[in-house]
Amino acid sequence: MLLKKFLQIIPIVVGATLVAFFLIRLLPGDPVTNLLGERGGRPEVVAELREKYGLDQPIFSQYLIFVKNSLAGEWGSSIVSKQPVFEEFIPRFMATIELSFFSMLIAVCLGIPLGVLAATYKNKWPDYLVSSVSLIGYSMPIFWWGLILIILFSVRLSWFPVSGRLSVEYDVVYKTGLYLIDAWFSPESFQVFKSAIRHLALPSIVLSTIPLAVIARMTRASMIECLNEDYIKSAVSRGVSQWKVYYKHALRNALIPVVTTIGIMVGTLLTGAVLTETIFSWPGIGNWLVKSVEARDYPVIQMGVLYFSLLIIVINLLVEQLNIIIYPKLRIAAKKD
Repeated sequence: MLLKKFLQIIPIVVGATLVAFFLIRLLPGDPVTNLLGERGGRPEVVAELREKYGLDQPIFSQYLIFVKNSLAGEWGSSIVSKQPVFEEFIPRFMATIELSFFSMLIAVCLGIPLGVLAATYKNKWPDYLVSSVSLIGYSMPIFWWGLILIILFSVRLSWFPVSGRLSVEYDVVYKTGLYLIDAWFSPESFQVFKSAIRHLALPSIVLSTIPLAVIARMTRASMIECLNEDYIKSAVSRGVSQWKVYYKHALRNALIPVVTTIGIMVGTLLTGAVLTETIFSWPGIGNWLVKSVEARDYPVIQMGVLYFSLLIIVINLLVEQLNIIIYPKLRIAAKKD
């Protein structure tokens, strides 16, 4: 089974390398043009820079070099900052992980109970309320919602900061890149932790809105479907308590599509919530890649797109295994494969 999964992944990874390499090169301009400005420079300077960054070689030779370096774990240096891409990637990746984790925590902790509540009171006011709020949350433009929260809670009430991960008066001892953990290794640990939480609050709420709405609606639909199954009706007729029927029997089976949805949402969040990170100046992957695309910073973009692809592949495999653990019938089917 594992060998079969591995063989299925190979063409996906190859496709990801093709997208990572060729897609950015379809845009007009290149790194040299951006470095020299609109008027450009002398032909010999342009030729020297193109040779320096390997842009003078045939396009397929550049691609083969990219694949070879990727397999060796050599991502090169950013054309803009001149820093190794991997060294720039790690702190931004940790910032995105921290933001995504708390966003998904909010979405799961609220979305699943709300979905169960809506299914339990189907066609009653709790169901209508949850469904309406979910529809509004899913439909709201992220940039609009983020700006509304900034105006209300940052500008008017001054409860939360507008941008960044930490107040300028505090310094964090960098160990993990997760400020809520690193805060405890810093002087004034409680104050640093409090500052990190306050900076994390608004972007997490904004980023969790769509996943929360999707999870709530998916949980509701899946729970209603399970409650109509014969085994649930049989359990009710035998006098099994409502708590057992809903939370032990129905919810466990209803979680299968919900877990899959959560996995998709996690992949989306981890690959960089571009709008949220841009609005709140959050130094994560999404914000970094947007600036890199503007600068045509090929090494950064290539690593970013490849990272997105590999991360989604890994998350899909983990979700599949988690579904097998939750649902015994899938475990039997997996053994047969």
